[in-house]
Amino acid sequence: MAVDFAKRIVSLVPSTTESVCEFGATDRLVACTRYCTEPDAALRELPRIGGTKNPDREAIARLAPDLILANAEENRPEDIDWLRARVPVFVQTPCSIAQAARDLRLLAERLHSQAEAEPWLLRVEAQIAAAQVEALAKPEVRVYYAIWRMPWMTVNRDTFVHGVLALCGARCVAADDPERYPKLEPREAMVRDVDLVLLASEPWAFDELQRDEIAASREFGDARIALCDGRDFCWHGVRMAGGLGRASQAIHRP
Repeated sequence: MAVDFAKRIVSLVPSTTESVCEFGATDRLVACTRYCTEPDAALRELPRIGGTKNPDREAIARLAPDLILANAEENRPEDIDWLRARVPVFVQTPCSIAQAARDLRLLAERLHSQAEAEPWLLRVEAQIAAAQVEALAKPEVRVYYAIWRMPWMTVNRDTFVHGVLALCGARCVAADDPERYPKLEPREAMVRDVDLVLLASEPWAFDELQRDEIAASREFGDARIALCDGRDFCWHGVRMAGGLGRASQAIHRP
């Protein structure tokens, strides 16, 4: 079924905002969240409508958008429902690499930007295939992917982050936890034998000082402690074209 050509778009997802710009639709964006930072030059003057978890719904409505871009993992259901009652909302559900790739193609179709998107779609598909091949040639790495520190929190298999880890040959220590973002302290049994602790730059902004402090404390035993760009692990969309390769390097770096 044909869909209308959207001329006034609000994006509630940083990685989707990046994809919209790379698909040649920057001029149709009327607002985005304060966390939408890429590409910086294209977004510098764009109005901000709050965060991913607390968008200013009334401000969005006043902008009279004809399409809102959302994400089932990043945005709250109550915000999506409120907006959907007033404006068409395109919701992505990137809980796996395969679904993220499908969502990206659907986004291109929804924007009527298939021609501009095709080179990006091919690059993403090629990067997924390359990461799969590379992972087969490397030993599996048991990883604790840290998204928060007070308390310590990680991810389970129902997240896009887990999809990236698995694609790149890593086994997420909390994959089978019933919580999507479980609290898991270093002293717990399943954490004791991890090979690698990845300290993500978002949502908790781990830095070199914290990395050195955590390594010196030996709370994760002999595990290698490394910083990583959280965008390479949790931003789907066109970011996957380069992010998956960088994620693999972060996991397998000696």
